[in-house]
Amino acid sequence: MIKRFYHNKLASLLEPNKVLVIYGPRRVGKTTLVKSFLNSFKGLIYQSTGENIQLRQVLESSDFSKIIPFFQDYEVVFIDEAQWVNNIGLGLKIIVDQIPGIKVIATGSSSFDLSNKIGEPLVGRQRVVRLYPLSVMELKNDLGGAYVIENLKNLMIFGSYPEVIEAQSFAHKKDYLEQIRDSYLFKDILELENIKNSKKIYDLLRLVAFQIGQEVSHHELGTQLGLSKNTVARYLDLLEKAFVLVNVRGLSRNLRKEVSKTSRYYFYDNGVRNAVVGNFNFVENRNDVGQLWENFMFMERLKCRQMKRMGANVYFWRTYDQQEVDLVEEREGKLVGFEFKWGGKKVKAPRAWLETYDNASFEVITPENYLEFVS
Repeated sequence: MIKRFYHNKLASLLEPNKVLVIYGPRRVGKTTLVKSFLNSFKGLIYQSTGENIQLRQVLESSDFSKIIPFFQDYEVVFIDEAQWVNNIGLGLKIIVDQIPGIKVIATGSSSFDLSNKIGEPLVGRQRVVRLYPLSVMELKNDLGGAYVIENLKNLMIFGSYPEVIEAQSFAHKKDYLEQIRDSYLFKDILELENIKNSKKIYDLLRLVAFQIGQEVSHHELGTQLGLSKNTVARYLDLLEKAFVLVNVRGLSRNLRKEVSKTSRYYFYDNGVRNAVVGNFNFVENRNDVGQLWENFMFMERLKCRQMKRMGANVYFWRTYDQQEVDLVEEREGKLVGFEFKWGGKKVKAPRAWLETYDNASFEVITPENYLEFVS
C-alpha cells in the first residue's frame, strides 16, 4: 500500500469532541486510510457505514436517549459513507456535545450532500480533510523521484487512482478507469439528487473534457445538448460537488479587456478524463497533450497546496486579445502566474500581465522543472 500524506497525521487531526470529516471521490482510499490508522489504535472503536439501517435509525432520530447509549462506550466512532445518513450533522453534533472525550471520524464521497448536512450543525466542531487520487508528492515520497520522472507520461494518460497505480498492465488500468466511469462517476448525483437523465450529464462531461484550458460557455453547451443554460450550470455544479470537476474563475482587477465572467474546468484525475473521451493513446500519438499537461499540473498543484497548507486564491487570467496565464495564485497580496508548457517552445510573460500587475511574477512549468512545483 502506498503511504498517503495523511497516514501519520490523522492522530494529530483527530481531537476529543470534534468530528474529523474526510471528503473525496470514490475509490481514492478514504476507507483504507482511516482503517490503517485505526489498526494501531488501542481504545474501543465503533466502525460502520452510513448504509447500515440500524445506525441510520439511531442517528436520524436526533433522540438523546437513543444516541448517547449507542455510542457512549467508545473512544472513537468511525462512520464511512456518512452522506447516506439523513441529517448526519445533527446526529454527530449530539455525539460530540453529549459524550465527553469522544472522537469521531466521518467520510463521504459526495460533498454536496455531506457538506449540506454537516456544515451548519458542526460549526466549530469539525476539521476537514480532502483526499484526492495519489499525488506526485506522495508517489515521490514513497517510491522515489525516479518513479515519477520515468512514469510521468503514464500518469498523464492513466491518472493516479491507487488501484490504477498498482495495476500491473495498461489493459488493467484502462479497464479499471472504465469501471469508474461507468459505475462510480455519477453514482452520488443520480442516487442522491434523483436525476434521471444520466446521458445528458455524460454528454456534458464529454464536451467539457474537450475544453480543458478554455473558457466554458453555459449557453453554448446548452445549445449543443438541448438544455437550458441554467440546467447546464446546475449539472456542472453537481459535477464539482461530486468530485469530478474543479471550477476556476478568471482574474479581473485593472483592465476592462480582462475575461472574468467565464469559468474553466479541470478533471480531478487525468485517467478519468481520458476514460470519458475514450482515448488512452500514449502521449506521442495524441493531439491533446497540452490539455493533458495543463490538467495534470493544475490538479497536482492543488494537491500540493492543500498538503502544505499553502493558502491561495486561484484564478486563470486572459485578455480578449488572447494574452493569458494558465494559473494565478494570489498569496499574501502578491500574484504568482504559471504557464504550463509540454513542448520545448520558449514562452515569455504576457506584456499586459507584467504591465498591469507590478507585483506579479511569472513562471513556465515544463516536464523539466515540474517536480519542485508539485512537491
